[in-house]
Amino acid sequence: MADFLLELLSEETPARMQAKARNDLSRLFAECTSEAGLATGAIDVFSTPRRLALIARDIADATEAAREEVKGPRANAPPQALDGFLRKTGLARDQLEERDGVLFAILNRAGRPAADVLADAIKRIIADFPWPKSMRWGDGSLRWVRPLHGIVALLGEDIVPVEIDGIVSGATTVGHRFHHPGCITVGGAGDYAEKLRACHVIVDQDERERLIREGAGQAAAGGGLALLSDEGLVVENAGLTEWPVPLLGRFDPDFLDVPREVIVLTMRTNQKYFACTDEAGLLAPAFVCVSNIAAKDGGSAIVEGNRRVLAARLADARFFWEQDVKVPLEEQAKKLSGIIFHEKLGTVADKVERVAKLARWLVEEGIVGSNPGSATLTSTNPTRHPRESGDPAVLPAPRSRARAGSPLSRG
Repeated sequence: MADFLLELLSEETPARMQAKARNDLSRLFAECTSEAGLATGAIDVFSTPRRLALIARDIADATEAAREEVKGPRANAPPQALDGFLRKTGLARDQLEERDGVLFAILNRAGRPAADVLADAIKRIIADFPWPKSMRWGDGSLRWVRPLHGIVALLGEDIVPVEIDGIVSGATTVGHRFHHPGCITVGGAGDYAEKLRACHVIVDQDERERLIREGAGQAAAGGGLALLSDEGLVVENAGLTEWPVPLLGRFDPDFLDVPREVIVLTMRTNQKYFACTDEAGLLAPAFVCVSNIAAKDGGSAIVEGNRRVLAARLADARFFWEQDVKVPLEEQAKKLSGIIFHEKLGTVADKVERVAKLARWLVEEGIVGSNPGSATLTSTNPTRHPRESGDPAVLPAPRSRARAGSPLSRG
């Protein structure tokens, strides 16, 4: 038995696709080897922006020999039926066995070498991989999420020979795009992760997430701040970097006159930055970005560049916020009357009104909350009591479980 390593090297894969890609790679490999009858052990999958990798433990040397019995036509069947059965099985008439007037073909299939099975599996995985979006390049015969550059396929220390669209499998990959752009020769599954680590690539996404989580917290603490926890941002940054280095930066405190939610959303969505809070729990004029390189100057130039980009983003956010608050909420709500929610249910404004009436009724009946006077509703007409509308058809009546007197039971 030997371990099998497969690495598919490409241009950068979007971070949002990597988790599903790992699951799909594991699933397709298991399906291919299972259908072929090749026994395998545990399967581990990894991803970085530039590579999708799989390590399968304890691959059997070959599939087991099999004996298959295929039932054929009756011995006195027409010649056409017999000829078709012989073509299907690849046997001659004298190689068939006759039992109670019925012919049987006994097929003895020898075991296939593991390398042959794995070569077929690689071809099928690349051809059938279910990327949400994919590209064609070259002559257009191959599809992948981004142009595919290399295939590492090693069973033990031996290369599994396979060629796909001119890409020949081997034992050579590349390290970090900037720290080690040259080629690396991999000895097998056993030294794959360590050789990449020596070339500034951490192939295990879980380890990169841990480094970002801990490093971002330490960077914030070094500036007397606390990190605003965001696990989704940890995962996304791990999918954007191969050698993550969290760095603390600061922005102009004047931007803090913009609501906290606007600033945090701008940093998170547009720049993938972590927000920071001060000792009082208030938003601080600081951020933590995750670099993909270990800069010689400690990252000061990287932080400055990110600060400038963030300043432009926050300036845009402040502009749109200031424009929005110039229009009263009541005026903004009127625009909902021009948006169709459903052909038979009216506009979005109608929907808001129905939800407001239902919410008020739930509070007044004691189904939700205990103080009807404390209910705060968002409505196109918040001063109007739902029972003063004169509209009996508040909501379409459901077929069952409508409580008498409720808005759901009217009309």
